[in-house]
Amino acid sequence: MSRILNIAAYRFVTLDQLVKRRQELGQLCEQLELRGTILLAPEGINLFLAGETERVESFIEKLTSQAEFADLEIKRSQSDRQPFRRMLVRLKKEIIAFGVEGIRPQEETSPRLGAKELKAWFEEGRDFTLLDVRNDYEVNVGTFDGASAAGIDHFRDFPEAVDGFPAEWKSRPLVMFCTGGIRCEKAGPLMERAGFENVFQLDGGILKYFEECGAEHYEGDCFVFDHRVALNPSLGETSDSLCFACQGIVSEAERKSPQYAEGESCPNCYRSPTEQMSARIENRQQAIRSAADPLPGSQPYRSERPLKVPQRFDRSTTLDLLDGLIPYLGRERWREACETGRVTKNDVPLSCDATLRAGEQIRHIEFDVVEPDVNADIEILWEDESIIVVNKPAPLPMHPCGRFNRNSLVSILNQVYAPEQIRIGHRLDSNTSGVVVLSRRRSIASKLQPQFAEGTVKKTYLARVQGHPEDETFLSEQPITSKPQKAGLRTVDPNGLAAVTEFQLMRKDSDDASLLEVKPLTGRTNQIRIHLWALGMPIVGDPSYLPNGRMGETQTLDPSDPPMCLHAWKLTFDHPLTGQPLSIEAPKPRWVDPR
Repeated sequence: MSRILNIAAYRFVTLDQLVKRRQELGQLCEQLELRGTILLAPEGINLFLAGETERVESFIEKLTSQAEFADLEIKRSQSDRQPFRRMLVRLKKEIIAFGVEGIRPQEETSPRLGAKELKAWFEEGRDFTLLDVRNDYEVNVGTFDGASAAGIDHFRDFPEAVDGFPAEWKSRPLVMFCTGGIRCEKAGPLMERAGFENVFQLDGGILKYFEECGAEHYEGDCFVFDHRVALNPSLGETSDSLCFACQGIVSEAERKSPQYAEGESCPNCYRSPTEQMSARIENRQQAIRSAADPLPGSQPYRSERPLKVPQRFDRSTTLDLLDGLIPYLGRERWREACETGRVTKNDVPLSCDATLRAGEQIRHIEFDVVEPDVNADIEILWEDESIIVVNKPAPLPMHPCGRFNRNSLVSILNQVYAPEQIRIGHRLDSNTSGVVVLSRRRSIASKLQPQFAEGTVKKTYLARVQGHPEDETFLSEQPITSKPQKAGLRTVDPNGLAAVTEFQLMRKDSDDASLLEVKPLTGRTNQIRIHLWALGMPIVGDPSYLPNGRMGETQTLDPSDPPMCLHAWKLTFDHPLTGQPLSIEAPKPRWVDPR
């Protein structure tokens, strides 16, 4: 015989002195080295215990010596191991959670139907309803032939489920059952209150039926709430186990499935990598919406922005450096910043004419900063443990620069992915939408960024331009200046950096505009915009490269402005972790088909 005796018992009886009872029962179980759970409530006792046979029998003898537990019915089973990890004696409002006022099984409950009587009903072919009041995951392990499930995830849901039971059940015999009978003690009176006229409860539940009748008219096993998971009709432990991830029951056959990974997943909860990513992305999207509403830069704040002195400004004065790096503020505003002590080096204010050396770092301080609005509708297209790929909206700066700090792509993502520091793999203009790849670790960035620098990444853009090209396909190889010119913009320059862009006509529109597929074969700043502008077909909505060879003063559009019609549509690169090619495509923006 097995060394471990398992017992289960309950009794609805009015109890007092619960604190004292808990202390006494806890000490008794400790002395006898028992494990399990005892629940005490004003309405009675419910217990599941296991230990060496002699010790468990000693506990039963001492418990049933008390008058209120004298006729306690004990269900016994054997196991080769201790199914409980610890011993708990807990005080509860109810020994079985139900939450319905006025249900008092210690005073009145439904009539009992013995296990052998139910077996006879089966064999006589009686017309009756058999109702399993257990949770769905228990029913899936096994139930009686022809039984209807209550369709619940928790017994607390049973009162609501009763309202949906077929009306014809109310007048015909109905036999309820559960594991050991305790849930039926409360389910029966509730159903009678709801108008069910002929309700019975299976006395002792499934376990008592197994003990007296075995497997006849029952299919499967019986779920139990301990580490044995389920018992067969011989009251022996089955090979079923619990999934750590979903707490679902896993059969021996299911453990052989490729979808089973101990401690991670089972066939019931397994999700493919694509499904897992979709779930992660949905959670991230919610976090982004929270981080961007309101926009993080829309509330006044104190800004401290570090500035490193570039080599080209070596030995420049503070004023010349600031006006050269950030000209849009104007020289007078920078003079005011210096004179009011808001430009410092090593926390010491710098004068306008202080001389600076390349590599030094200074700090610009501003108070009550409110940043311009941006479009923060960031859409995650891909996320794994090493990279993030997003569909960047426009206008939205990639990183803190100029008038933008908190209202930038990287700042928002850093807030969502904290404490990770997100690093951009490449750049898009603030006014350009589309695919952007970012890395989640420095080591990944060191493998991702060189692909863009070396030109091995395949890029495809969509552009809506002013004018109709003469050819279906055409090429621009005009060099581009290496340094910004007017208003910080670059332009074509015979002595500039080599740049090559391929164009394919997709559609000519009636408003003298065209839709192009664009493939930049090099990666110069503003390359596509400059090449199209130089070809006399500037991008629709571009605030900087205007028709007729003109240049504008505006760098970043306002979200209420018409969009700049340039979209990073497709990107193919080698995944920095696996080395395998990864192709990502962003949804087309609305301006692609304005009709």
